[in-house]
Amino acid sequence: MQTIEFESPTINEKGEIVSQTRYKAEQLTEDLGNGVHLDMIVIPSGIFQMGSLPHHGSQEEHPRHLVAVKSFMLGRSPVTQEQWKAIVGKLPPCRFKGDRLPIERVSWEQASRFCQQLAKKSGRNYRLPSESEWEYACRAASQMPFSFGPTLTTEVANYVGEHRYREESRGVYSHTTNESGKFPPNAFGLYDMHGNLWEWCADTWLDDYSSAPRDGSAYVGRKVPYHVARGGSWHEPPQNCRSATRLRVLGSDAEEFIGFRVSCDVIVS
Repeated sequence: MQTIEFESPTINEKGEIVSQTRYKAEQLTEDLGNGVHLDMIVIPSGIFQMGSLPHHGSQEEHPRHLVAVKSFMLGRSPVTQEQWKAIVGKLPPCRFKGDRLPIERVSWEQASRFCQQLAKKSGRNYRLPSESEWEYACRAASQMPFSFGPTLTTEVANYVGEHRYREESRGVYSHTTNESGKFPPNAFGLYDMHGNLWEWCADTWLDDYSSAPRDGSAYVGRKVPYHVARGGSWHEPPQNCRSATRLRVLGSDAEEFIGFRVSCDVIVS
């Protein structure tokens, strides 16, 4: 485990960067072999308000509720194609090809199997994050629509910048995924939590939060074919890249706008 330092911006309603704050985080670097590594960030425990405020967002983001999350580790970036090859071998038919680009066109089932194989190789209990863990990590203590502030710009995230959320200027639409590190991390040190790719969570779909777990665990329903994806993608407007936005997807679907990142328990030395 090592301590890393990084800066994360805060932007205003016009999309202007109004401050840069320096943070620290604990990071574990997992050696996957052949010079391929996986960086895991320790996410501190805490209590947060999950979901959207009344009269904001869609019904599936309500009711807003308190969730207590235990400390866990989360991939600093989405799983890349070279990391996939190091664990699984053969790549799925990704639309955007590059070792450092995130893996996409993977189903929930495939992502779950990757976690199982990584757990077997490393001896750690790698898994998909729960939906509440994902939102908690995305927000990084912010209750704004985005971790960076009240809006989003293509200076801090990869999405369809031709659409605006608040008063920011229109940005670019890259039509592709990006390597992690192109955009700044959030206050927990995580890259690409807004945009780039939707990310699979462990949970099966709930139409709203009325019966959702309040302890940070995943909701696992019987005979429910739909799972949750979070974060938006390169192909979405900013509205769909908010911290609270949810997407219902068949677990067997493998789309060019969905990837994933892994989580596991904190290592106690």
